[in-house]
Amino acid sequence: MKIGIDVGSTEIKIVFVSSDQMVWKQAVPTKPGQPELVDQLIRKGMAACSVVPADIEKTCVTGYGRNLINGSNYTVDELSANAAGIHRLTSGTARTLINIGGQDLKIIRLSDTGKILDFKMNDKCAAGTGRFFEIVANILDTPLDEFNTAGMTADEAVSINSICAVFAESEIVSLMAQGIHKNSIIKGLNGSVAKRIATLVGNVALEEDVYIDGGPAMNTGLVECLEDELLCDINVLEAPQFTVAFGALYAG
Repeated sequence: MKIGIDVGSTEIKIVFVSSDQMVWKQAVPTKPGQPELVDQLIRKGMAACSVVPADIEKTCVTGYGRNLINGSNYTVDELSANAAGIHRLTSGTARTLINIGGQDLKIIRLSDTGKILDFKMNDKCAAGTGRFFEIVANILDTPLDEFNTAGMTADEAVSINSICAVFAESEIVSLMAQGIHKNSIIKGLNGSVAKRIATLVGNVALEEDVYIDGGPAMNTGLVECLEDELLCDINVLEAPQFTVAFGALYAG
């Protein structure tokens, strides 16, 4: 049994892997005391998988908080972990990866062997990231897992023009004050984020297969908007938020 851990800026993700398959996984919000949170997750996973410490072949850590965690066999940067994870989980078919992280956006181009050929990252603004979606969810008093259907059921999308997270937040509050239904706001938000990602892609030709991962990848409305913007099919893994944790085990 192997353990992959992604200590991200908004969530800590952990996977237990046996024979290259995720047999147990869980994510919890990132908060102070990250080493203790990781220890708790490891103990919970070991109990769920009926294993003891001697059964663990290796433990690998990635993510922004990777250097806070002791006891791992090695640490790896999240870009390498992401590339390794998507390459292995797609049996090498992925050529372009759009990653929506907790505080950044990345476009990664991969070779047929999983080597990173090129990548782009957004600026320091949080708009369009996982953290931004969390902020909007709090404003709308709507759980993130409901964004998947909320935007899809809206009759129309309102225009959200701000690309700055702070200004976009103010714009959304103003729309709510005007009585705009939250589903229309979510649909507009999905379209706005898709446009932001398309801007980051720029005039780069997206080689297929194209995948998206990170927690927001579970938002079907966002994925559909992105397909419309990029004019290509976007593939989503079954558990897209765990790609990086899984890939940490194969990036070294």
